[in-house]
Amino acid sequence: MSSKTWTVVDDYIVSSLFEADPILDAVLKANRDQGLPAIDVSAAQGKLLSLLVRIRGAKKVLEVGTLGGYSTIWMARGLPADGKVVTLELDPHHAKVARSNFERAGVSDKVDLRVGPALQSLATLADEGADPFDLIFIDADKPNNPNYLTWAMKLSRSGTVVVCDNVIRDGAVVKKNSGDANVEGARAAFSFIGGDKRLDGTAIQTVGAKGYDGFAIAIVE
Repeated sequence: MSSKTWTVVDDYIVSSLFEADPILDAVLKANRDQGLPAIDVSAAQGKLLSLLVRIRGAKKVLEVGTLGGYSTIWMARGLPADGKVVTLELDPHHAKVARSNFERAGVSDKVDLRVGPALQSLATLADEGADPFDLIFIDADKPNNPNYLTWAMKLSRSGTVVVCDNVIRDGAVVKKNSGDANVEGARAAFSFIGGDKRLDGTAIQTVGAKGYDGFAIAIVE
């Protein structure tokens, strides 16, 4: 099967299961118009994140890697009225676009966007005595996956759901010593989750509009 078929099936999923959403369409257009890389989650993946928030009954969500805020909006929509997403973004331009998108989507009151290196922002959250998060979504620079997962454990509690994106890398995750920093980051995520007895996890391979990739999903025991 080809990526063209995967995309057609993704389109079928969206047309069959989702209502038309001009706001999210406008968010993606704004991202394109502002020159952001087209690496947002797909609509089907965004809906999965929203459902995970609802299934978990999450009130506090942490996102590492905002980009233009597309995935942030999906998760914010899954929160109750008093819920909050803390989302971390390195690039000030991306953050500016994201803020505009949050206003467009009417979720600004549910989002705390912090700009700067994520590892610094995570340390700041800890210094502030942030309450544990219910769900943590990691979708940033892949070589730092183990560092982000280390912080995720510090900012979680029993029952916290941890989701790490882009861990299959077109199947390259099985290659040892690939020389690709992103592949090594994906492998490091597997090693971390598999090696930490506090985590019970699995991974889901995905195909669709975003190609062949997948999520690692774990729960803190």
